[in-house]
Amino acid sequence: MTMFLGTHASRVDAKGRISIPSPFRTVLRDNARPGDAMMIIRPSHLHDCLEGWTSSAFFSFSNALDEYDPFSEDHDDLATSLYADAYPLDCDKEGRVNLPKALKEHANLEGEVTFMGLGRVFQIWNPALAEERRKQARSRARELGRHKATSTREGSTS
Repeated sequence: MTMFLGTHASRVDAKGRISIPSPFRTVLRDNARPGDAMMIIRPSHLHDCLEGWTSSAFFSFSNALDEYDPFSEDHDDLATSLYADAYPLDCDKEGRVNLPKALKEHANLEGEVTFMGLGRVFQIWNPALAEERRKQARSRARELGRHKATSTREGSTS
């Protein structure tokens, strides 16, 4: 599978549609299974943004629910949070999707939007929040790198 890479600007048009960046459409098209929607868009569990998945990646990820008793509260909670707000969507011939109102409200999307590739998924952000997230992620990654380097050095002196 080709990955979602890069950060791309787009916008919500007057009819509420968002153009999916061309490189992301290529990944979605190349990974579409016959009979399935091109993508699944859902609210992020961690951030005020949306997550976009190829339908095949989303459904393979959701197989983790098989680990739970289907009649348990854990299964019900996870299934609700995973599926209840997930929308299967296809692009129109110009590469646009019409996001449900609840998704746009979750991510505060109006006017300009930012797409960020995260490998097997992509995110759709309000641009100001996207920039803040990128700064936060870089800072935390640097700190994690420092911590790992320190741990490795301390472990090798024993």
